[in-house]
Amino acid sequence: MRENIQVSILGRNEIVREGLRRILTEQSFHVRAVVPDPDELGEENSQDEEHCLFIVDSASDSDGLDACRRLRERFPDGRVVLMADDYRLDTIARAFDAGAHGYLVKAISCEPLAGALELVALGEKVVPTQIVDSLANLRWRPHSGDWESSRAAANLSDREIEILQCLVHGEANKIIARRLDITEATVKVHIKAILRKLHVLNRTQAAIWAVLRGLNDQEPASAACH
Repeated sequence: MRENIQVSILGRNEIVREGLRRILTEQSFHVRAVVPDPDELGEENSQDEEHCLFIVDSASDSDGLDACRRLRERFPDGRVVLMADDYRLDTIARAFDAGAHGYLVKAISCEPLAGALELVALGEKVVPTQIVDSLANLRWRPHSGDWESSRAAANLSDREIEILQCLVHGEANKIIARRLDITEATVKVHIKAILRKLHVLNRTQAAIWAVLRGLNDQEPASAACH
């Protein structure tokens, strides 16, 4: 199967591109092109599109999403995988909206990477394992989808909601502290309280809890987190 998949690798970092090329060649994929930008792909990449796989090394959210959109416009039947340094719920959602079929974290090892790419080539969608782990461990409870009711039931303070909004946007503690003009130690105290009140295990689960209950549909509690 792998030798029939035509892979094109895109990314601004030459070392990363060549590293991916070597890994995928060793995993028996047919690497057709290794280029920094979608515009440098030749027309030969439009042949047999259903077997074309485009792997985008995302240097930044904006660059990665832009590359996904451009690839989908030029090669509508190809499959696009975005590889990022880490994962954020909002970025993953925007990547799939931009036309990606897979979103992988670069820390993935070689064999799982190859397996994930095969799945995408076969028509499946792939997301980071960390997201699946968080969903699997989340303590699901029936809810109305009414954010105000959910907020009241969890007894969240205004400051906790501000921080929860920052978690939904994938902000690190240092960034949250700077945005809200508080110390990192204070951020950690608030996050610990949020996890306890929501009965979740980590910040990813807290963000998922908030999104499922409609936090994204609310006006920002603070202009700091957006």
